[in-house]
Amino acid sequence: MENKIKEKINQGESVLGTFFELGGTTAVECLGIAGLDFLIIDAEHGPFDVESSMDFMRAAELRGITPFVRVKDVSRSSILKMLDIGAKGIVAPCIDTIDQVKQLVEYGKYYPIGKRGFTHARAASYGFASFTKNMEEYFNICNEKTLIIPQCETQGCLDHIEEIVNIDGVDGIFIGPYDLSIGMGIPGQFADPNFVQAIERILKACKEAGKFAFIYSTDNSTAKKYLADGFDGVAINMDVSVYINAFKSIISEVRSK
Repeated sequence: MENKIKEKINQGESVLGTFFELGGTTAVECLGIAGLDFLIIDAEHGPFDVESSMDFMRAAELRGITPFVRVKDVSRSSILKMLDIGAKGIVAPCIDTIDQVKQLVEYGKYYPIGKRGFTHARAASYGFASFTKNMEEYFNICNEKTLIIPQCETQGCLDHIEEIVNIDGVDGIFIGPYDLSIGMGIPGQFADPNFVQAIERILKACKEAGKFAFIYSTDNSTAKKYLADGFDGVAINMDVSVYINAFKSIISEVRSK
């Protein structure tokens, strides 16, 4: 069992991904062929559930792109099933309290860190992978290789960010700038000093705790700035937006006189 994203970041590399909204295994393959490091299967806003996500993960593994899932909520079944079928990272939306994060860890990590339900499912080759033979080793490897990442997009999460990043079992933070700005009462005002300070605070908290810092960006220049600032990874836009913009550009150029 491996997690290429964790390996790359630990080796000092930054990673790039996108939110997966298009659906279809061919679309996943294309993202891998393009050279992205990870994709986030969007089970929160997207229409995807467990069976379709499992097919996307198979395609991701085929093309060497690491599959994360943004789950629809912080419930046991939402987290457990996505990990069992092979998600290498869980991005948990709408985190507002410390107790929610503790629950997330409880559902997403095996003993002794959490209380994840035991099974040998697809992610463990149904019990035929070598690392599953010893239960303690199995738990340790799963806990190490699967990332639990609360999404900081509310005022409540921001208010408690230093405590959240230091909870055992939290591997990093994913910042959702749009919802965070809304939660702060300054929708879309990304240049507002309070918002800029909030981003700096979250990044600082992650660095001091030795946890990964991810963020969403809609454009290349902002993504480059985030990486230069010290973020470990950036999810650039959504695949649907990139697809539409590419064809709009083509149409505009071909029809121009």
